[in-house]
Amino acid sequence: MSQAIAGVLGLLGAAFVLIAGIGTLKFPDALSRMHAATKAPSLGLALIVIGAEFQVTGGSAKLGITVGLVFLTAPVAAHLVGRSVYRSGSEGIRLDDVDELAAAEEPDERGP
Repeated sequence: MSQAIAGVLGLLGAAFVLIAGIGTLKFPDALSRMHAATKAPSLGLALIVIGAEFQVTGGSAKLGITVGLVFLTAPVAAHLVGRSVYRSGSEGIRLDDVDELAAAEEPDERGP
């Protein structure tokens, strides 16, 4: 029974990773690609690792640490990519409301 559960979770996780890869290739702008490259693969990896936990007798701390590190580093990487895209201005981001980052990005007028 545990092998069936592990197989289903592994296939489901692989499907999420595949869909994320397709989304990364097909989405038109960097912000959409960034979203596809961080959200779904993290969930896919978590499902694969949960499936692997069913196969490993007694569980494995290394698998849990791996998922934890991905969940810690993926949002930080996405934030940095999004911020660099915003700063470059190359994406033509349309902001319907107030641009809250504009004030934060302007240099301080008091000097260094």
